[in-house]
Amino acid sequence: MTEKKYAEDELLSLSGIQHFHFCKRQWALIHIERQWEENLQTTEGRFLHERVDNPFLKESRGDVVLSRAFPLVSHQLGLYGVADVVEYVRSENGISLPDYEGLWKMHPVEYKRGKPKIDKRDEVQLCAQAMCLEEMFNVTINSAEFYYNEIRRRIQLEITEELRNLVISLSDEMHHLFNKELTPSAEKSRNCRYCSLVDVCVPKLTKKFVSARKYVRNHVDEACNSDV
Repeated sequence: MTEKKYAEDELLSLSGIQHFHFCKRQWALIHIERQWEENLQTTEGRFLHERVDNPFLKESRGDVVLSRAFPLVSHQLGLYGVADVVEYVRSENGISLPDYEGLWKMHPVEYKRGKPKIDKRDEVQLCAQAMCLEEMFNVTINSAEFYYNEIRRRIQLEITEELRNLVISLSDEMHHLFNKELTPSAEKSRNCRYCSLVDVCVPKLTKKFVSARKYVRNHVDEACNSDV
């Protein structure tokens, strides 16, 4: 068995890798500085997942068994989270499944409120889920699927070596910034219009890395001095 790269208390939220790919500053504001604001997109996405994520529900549809809100962890990536749905498809090359005869192949499915993106933010999240399952169950997962609510259909994702390497690189960088408590500088881009944290971020604020702890300390000092 491969030695653990990250301990339990070093694990980061798997869902954060999507934020990190979209905007590293957005990820840091949420996961380091603990700031969050709702907008229409985040609210719709939360409602969609609440309908899907029922950890007590398991469905059987012929040669497919569905398990919802499946807990995930990877000590190699240092990530933990939940898969919306893991489908078990009957296969000669699968694993055994309690209460079901035969062998079953694992197939994660991620539900999204919108439509396919032009970048890889959704892809790295789903690939990370697949990599967690591979580590947990000693299996190989070559593909997974998205269900996009806006277009009402599934899109298949191939779990390529290139995508796996991207996930590893992103997770390592996430841990580096988290351990150093570094919030990346604000860079204004077209993504800002879709970000629920645009008013918190203030994209023109900085052009260099800022320590979250130092940022808060400076504001406290300013407040104290203003009272003198």
